Amino acid sequence: MLSRRLLRVKAVKALYTHLKSDADSLMASEKTLIESVNKTYDLYFHMLGLVVELARYAEQRQEAAKQKKLPTQEDLNPNRKFVDNAVINLIANSDSVNDYLAARKLSWAQYPELIKTLFNQLEQTDYYQQYMLSQERSFKEDLALVTNFYVNELEESEALESVLDEQSILWNDDLGFALIMVTRTLSNIRSSHQEVKVLPKFKSEDDFEFVKELFTKSVINFDDSLAYIEKATSNWDVERLAFMDNLIMATAITEFVTFPSIPVKVTLDEYIEISKYYSTPGSGTFINGVLDKILASLTADGKINKSGRGLL
Repeated sequence: MLSRRLLRVKAVKALYTHLKSDADSLMASEKTLIESVNKTYDLYFHMLGLVVELARYAEQRQEAAKQKKLPTQEDLNPNRKFVDNAVINLIANSDSVNDYLAARKLSWAQYPELIKTLFNQLEQTDYYQQYMLSQERSFKEDLALVTNFYVNELEESEALESVLDEQSILWNDDLGFALIMVTRTLSNIRSSHQEVKVLPKFKSEDDFEFVKELFTKSVINFDDSLAYIEKATSNWDVERLAFMDNLIMATAITEFVTFPSIPVKVTLDEYIEISKYYSTPGSGTFINGVLDKILASLTADGKINKSGRGLL
């Protein structure tokens, strides 16, 4: 399922796009935000189906080798362990995966060079070679091979990144989140399963409402949030602060004020972590200090109203 951190990142990015483009329609910007969230869920399924394409490519290559004019014994009797991997076959035959891919028109068919590149890359790894040489035939071993592929081969793949950028500009920076969802799905697979138990898009409908409200109120209250930021950074020229720092802090302020059930510490920790990846190297420490001051001001102004134990 899409994590709250991802949804916070989506809200910050949507705020950036809305402000930088001088958009007039908040509704249109919210629609773009929702599509961005949906596309991340698409990417989860798209990536889940990727290993199936590698197995199909491997099988096609084996079949082509058999058709050689003078095939070797190895050509005629290939090692089908990867092709027959039980976990890959479970994904390949999963109605929940295939129906979603078909409905959203997600396919790797137009990118045979990527599949070839990734398979050749996988073939060179020690864990693949050990898997193929092992005489063991177990679901556990099959699962370990597939998990290793998703953990080790994809997040830093320039070839994959290039293809994803071509397929959707909304997939920028989403690959890591999608791969975490894939590995969680794999960790829940058992040999007794007849179907892949895919993750839901959201943990609850509250998450969908959370990201929409976080974005819209961050836009509506942006000037008020900037005023608090200016007050907390009185020794700084607020216009010279990193623009992304301002957006991250403005979104955090909105969350402090708008969501009484979210603990202050959770909000602080989340936006400090987000700043480490989406702003300058020193932003985490800077934002931590500024948000502490802003919290004091918000509390003094009676704007922090948390409900439940341990939320302050």
